[in-house]
Amino acid sequence: MPDNLPDAVVAVKRQAEDFIDKVIRPLSDKEGAEVSEDSIRSVKEGSKEAGFFFKTQPAEFGGTPASTLELTVLRELFSRTNLPLTRFVFGPGPGVLHAVQGDLKSGYLDPVLRGEKRGAFAFTEPDSAPRATWGVVAGDKLVINGQKSYITGGGSADFISALVNVEQADGGKAGTAMVVIDRQARGVAIDRMFTSLDGSSHVSMTFDNVSVPISNVIGELGEGMPRALANIGNVRLMVSAQASGMCMFVLDFIEKHIKSPHRSGVPLGDKEGVRLRFADMRIETFVARSALYRTARVVDSGDNSVNETAMTKVFSTETAGRVVDQGVQLFGGQALVAGHPLEKLYREARSLRFVEGASDLLRLNIAKGKLELGKGRL
Repeated sequence: MPDNLPDAVVAVKRQAEDFIDKVIRPLSDKEGAEVSEDSIRSVKEGSKEAGFFFKTQPAEFGGTPASTLELTVLRELFSRTNLPLTRFVFGPGPGVLHAVQGDLKSGYLDPVLRGEKRGAFAFTEPDSAPRATWGVVAGDKLVINGQKSYITGGGSADFISALVNVEQADGGKAGTAMVVIDRQARGVAIDRMFTSLDGSSHVSMTFDNVSVPISNVIGELGEGMPRALANIGNVRLMVSAQASGMCMFVLDFIEKHIKSPHRSGVPLGDKEGVRLRFADMRIETFVARSALYRTARVVDSGDNSVNETAMTKVFSTETAGRVVDQGVQLFGGQALVAGHPLEKLYREARSLRFVEGASDLLRLNIAKGKLELGKGRL
């Protein structure tokens, strides 16, 4: 549980709190709502010196990879600050390129870890697509056609890691594959660029007879879906930690507000109705955090955690939505004014319920996992 952490993780958390106070907050106070390249550079340099930058990078690249529990604790803590500069504390991780070798390592993974290239993950298909994105083996090439939608960061990416259904030249099915596609390859086109409610940028793409080397397949043919889902599972836990930290920020913010003097003559926190709402916010946050930390431990154990990460993601993000909503209600109309901390979180919390799997889709998968596959624990 959150209050029963290993001594080593407690020590790292204290170090992170010190880093926030000495590096993140002073820079954030100077920057305001926007962040400059100079401040981002200062955060990265300070993070490298403190050792946080390397916790998401593999040991073979010189990283000091942290456990899932440790990363969860840190991500929750950084999210609790509600400061944009915390997004730059950790270095780029391998993502779906984990453990690749040869040309994929030298041409993509290594440059990503050095910060020289950026990739994007292409999984979602548009509802209007006539068929799922497919690739046909042609000698030492794979010719890809299809569409992908909602590719986060795709507009600024150097390459795309896309889930593709692979067919042999004779029409035989070879299963799914994760394939690296250069953003500038002939036949790759951005159909639409758009910004979602939380301010994040996305694109939809079309692949028209895009020819890539067969060596751009990550792993083996037939491994695409498991690799994609493993990557998504990691990100779901990261999103859950973000949601948990968001709840804690709101609780801190609202506690200060309801303890402050009020025009009625007594603090809002003295009113029974306010206390009941505040208590509900704390109860839900406590349960969400307990689930988050337990799931992080399950992941670290090496056991199958697909259903656990899905359940945690659903509960954490929906809890964040309710907690932020109650926070807005307790603060009043000013909380919806552009630029107010709760206005920003209101948009972000709503978006989290769609990121890495919409809540209802994950509910269906959770039920299927137990009823049809016998997976998942309580």
